[in-house]
Amino acid sequence: MGGAPSTPRLGSAVESAEYLIAAFVGEKSFPLASDYWQKLLHLQLDLRWAPDRVLEACHLFARNNCDTRHLTKILIHLSWCLQECVDDASAAESPAFSKSLNALLLSSIFLKYLIESATSDNFEELYLLLDETEPIPSNFSKGENVADRVMYSVLTFIAKVDVRPGTYLLHYELLNFLLIAMSTQLLSGPSPGLNEKHPFADAAMTQESSLVDLVVNKLLLNYTIQPRVPLSSLLYSVFSEANQLGVLRRVGSAAANLMLLPLNYLVSSNYEASRSSLAERSLNVILVLVNYRKCMSDLSLKDKDDNCNSDSLCKEECHLEEETYFSENPFCKAVENVQDIEFSHTEDERNAPGDLTVRLPFASLYDTLGMCLSDEASLLLLYSLMQGNSYFLEYILVRTDLDTLLIPMLETLYDAPRRTPNHIYMVLIVLLILSQDSSFNASIHKLMLPSVPWYQERRIHQTSLGSLMIIILVRTVKYNLSKLRDIYLHTNCLAILSNMASYANHLSAYASQQLVSLFDMLSRKYNKLAELNNDKMNTADAVARGDNFLEDPIMELHIYTDFLRLVLEILNAILTYALPRNPEVVYAIMHRQEVLLPFRNHPRFSELLENIFTVLSFFNSHMDNQKIDEEWSVEKVLEVIINNCRSWRGEGMKIFTQLRFIYEQEIHPEEFFIPYVWQLILFRSSFTFNPSSINLFPAPIHEDINDEVEAEKLQTGELKDDAFKA
Repeated sequence: MGGAPSTPRLGSAVESAEYLIAAFVGEKSFPLASDYWQKLLHLQLDLRWAPDRVLEACHLFARNNCDTRHLTKILIHLSWCLQECVDDASAAESPAFSKSLNALLLSSIFLKYLIESATSDNFEELYLLLDETEPIPSNFSKGENVADRVMYSVLTFIAKVDVRPGTYLLHYELLNFLLIAMSTQLLSGPSPGLNEKHPFADAAMTQESSLVDLVVNKLLLNYTIQPRVPLSSLLYSVFSEANQLGVLRRVGSAAANLMLLPLNYLVSSNYEASRSSLAERSLNVILVLVNYRKCMSDLSLKDKDDNCNSDSLCKEECHLEEETYFSENPFCKAVENVQDIEFSHTEDERNAPGDLTVRLPFASLYDTLGMCLSDEASLLLLYSLMQGNSYFLEYILVRTDLDTLLIPMLETLYDAPRRTPNHIYMVLIVLLILSQDSSFNASIHKLMLPSVPWYQERRIHQTSLGSLMIIILVRTVKYNLSKLRDIYLHTNCLAILSNMASYANHLSAYASQQLVSLFDMLSRKYNKLAELNNDKMNTADAVARGDNFLEDPIMELHIYTDFLRLVLEILNAILTYALPRNPEVVYAIMHRQEVLLPFRNHPRFSELLENIFTVLSFFNSHMDNQKIDEEWSVEKVLEVIINNCRSWRGEGMKIFTQLRFIYEQEIHPEEFFIPYVWQLILFRSSFTFNPSSINLFPAPIHEDINDEVEAEKLQTGELKDDAFKA
C-alpha cells in the first residue's frame, strides 16, 4: 500500500476502512472535490489498531502532509459538514452529523500529533494552505484562511445548535477539538511573544462580536446547567469501553508524549459519573479563550531630543521605536459584560434590537459555582467573573447565603497540605477581593453555621461565618510559617484579616484566641531572628540553616516586624471600632497579655500597643474592683468583661488610619494564567506534558494599603506604595 502502514485482511468492510485511512496518511494527494473524502467520512470507524501501528500512521501523515495537504482538506470538509448541520440542526440523525464526527476525530488525532512534534515557532508543519496547483471547488475561495474558516464553523455550531441527546456527542468532540487546536500555546513561553503565531487561537479572536457573545453564552450555560451524557440514547454506544477501543480512540491514546485531551471516554467511571463531561470541556474552553493574549507591535516615531522641532534635525535626531501591546480579547470583553437574565424585566427589553449582551441566570451560575469550587478550574472562572464583571460581583455581595461560596474555599484552605500552591493562591485572591467590600465584611458575621464537620481539631458549632474565616486564615498562616514559608501567602492572609477587622461582630472564643496566638507565634519567630541578628549572623550562615524566607536575615527580620505590626493593627481595629461587640477578643488579650509586654517600648509597635494597654488597664481595674468570695473562673471573668463593655467609651484611645488592602491584577496576568489554565486542563485529563519552555510559578499579588483619603490617588495611579513599607 505504498507509504501506508500494512493492514490485515479481515473482510470487505474492514479492508475498505483500512484502505481509506491508509490512503489518508499516505503519499497520494486526493483533490478537495474527490469522492474519496465522502467515502472516508461515511466510514464506521470502529476498528482496533495496535499502538505501534498508530504511531506509524502518525509518522507517515506528518511526513506526507506537506505534499498532500490532507490536514487542510479534512478541516475544510469539517467546516462544510458543520455548516450543513447548522442549516439543518433539527435533523440530528442526518449524515452530516456522522460525517462531522468522523472529520473531527481524524483531524483532532493528526492535528494533535503535528502540534506535539512541531519544531518551528509558527507551526509551519500544519500546512494550512492548499497547494497552488490544487483545483478549487466553487464553494471555497483560493487563498482563504483555513483556520479562520474552521473556527468560524466550529464556534457557529456551538453557538446556534442546542445541546440535545442527538447533538451531545458532536458538541463534546467540538470542544475537544478546540482545546487541541488552541494548544499551540503549550509550546510557547508563559508570556506571549511578539512573533508567536497560534493559527486557531488567533482565528478565534477575529470572529464577530455577535458570534463571540453567543459562544460565551452557550459555554457558560453548559457549565451552569451541567448537561449529562444521554445514557438512554443510541449515541451512547459510540463511547467505547476501556477494553474495546476503536481505531480512532486507539490513535488518540497511543502517542508517547500526549499533551492534550484524550479521545477515549471515561463515562463509565465513577469520576465522570459524578460530573458533566460537556460542562468540564465548556469550562476549559472558555478559560483558554478568555485568558489568551495576542502580542502586537506598532512602529511609532520617537524623539531622542524633546527640543527637536525641525525637519532637518528630526531626520538625524528621531528614530522609529517599536511599541508592543496586547490586542483586545473579544471573549474576555464578552465575559466582562455578562448580565443577569433577570436584569431585563420585560420581554420587550430582552428582545430589544441590537442588544447582544450575554445574559445568564446568575442564581443558577452562583449555585453551580458553589457546588464545584473544590475544583481549580471553577475557582478560576469565579475569579475571572469577579475580577472583570462588576455585575456578577455585585450579585455575589447581595446574596444572603455567602456560605455557598465561602465554605468550599475555606475547606480548601483547611486542606492546604493536599492542595497545590496555585490553588491556595486563587482562594486567597478571591477572598481578598470580597473583603474589600464593607457589606461583605458585615454580612459574614450575621450568618451562623450550626456546625463545621470537616474541621477536625475541635468541635465548632453555632459559630458565625466571619469567625470561621478568621480561624481558617490564622490556621493557614501558621501552616505556612511551619511548612511552605511563602511570604505572599502571609501577605494575603493578613490583608484579608485586616480588611475584616473593624467589622468584627461577636467573634467566637476560639477565633479570638487564634488571633492572639498568631501574634505569639510570630513574636517567637521575631525574637529568634533578633537574637541571630544581634549575634551578627551573616547571610551565608542563614542560608546554611535553611529555615528562612529570604537569604538575608536582616531583611527577614524587617518582614516579621511588618507582620507583627499588621497583627497589632488587626487587634487595634477590633478594639477601636468594635470592642463592645467582641468581649471574647478582650478576654483573649487579657488572658495572654504577657506576650504583648516585651514589645511595649518597641518603636514600631508602641503606638498600637498603647491603645491595647489602655483597654487592658480599663478592664483590669474593673476586675480588681470586683469582690468575689471564690476563685475566678472563665465564666465570671467573661461576665465582668461583658458588663463593662457596656460602659466602655473609648477614652484615651488614639484613632489610627484604618488599613485597606486592595487587590490589583498584574499588568501581564497572562504570565501566570495561560500556563495555569493549561496545567489544569492537562491535570484533569490525566496526562503530563512538561516542555522546558513552560514556567509555572505563583501569581504575583499586589496589595496597596490606603486610607480613605488616599483612595482617590490610588484610582488615578498617583499612589503605588509598598504594602509593607518599613
